[in-house]
Amino acid sequence: MNNKLFVGNLSFSISEATLSSLFAEFGEVSSCSIAKDRETGRQRGFAFVEMSTQAQAEAAIRGLNGQEVEGRAMSVAISEPRPRGGAGGGGRSRY
Repeated sequence: MNNKLFVGNLSFSISEATLSSLFAEFGEVSSCSIAKDRETGRQRGFAFVEMSTQAQAEAAIRGLNGQEVEGRAMSVAISEPRPRGGAGGGGRSRY
């Protein structure tokens, strides 16, 4: 059961409080975290929101995916875990 949502295409000025209140219309928000750049501290345009139940997470997807907030149409989907290992970027080329 995955209650964690990936929220993309966010306005760079949206606050966690505003985002949390949008999702609270569909149930209890367990956590809300807007991703920020490590070096500059600026928002990166996406966030993770965790709802209390899977039913609430699904309701939030149905209600908010594609909705315009602060001039941008949000994309809301179940958060998929990052793959471990495998091919990664940033390595040095052999040639």
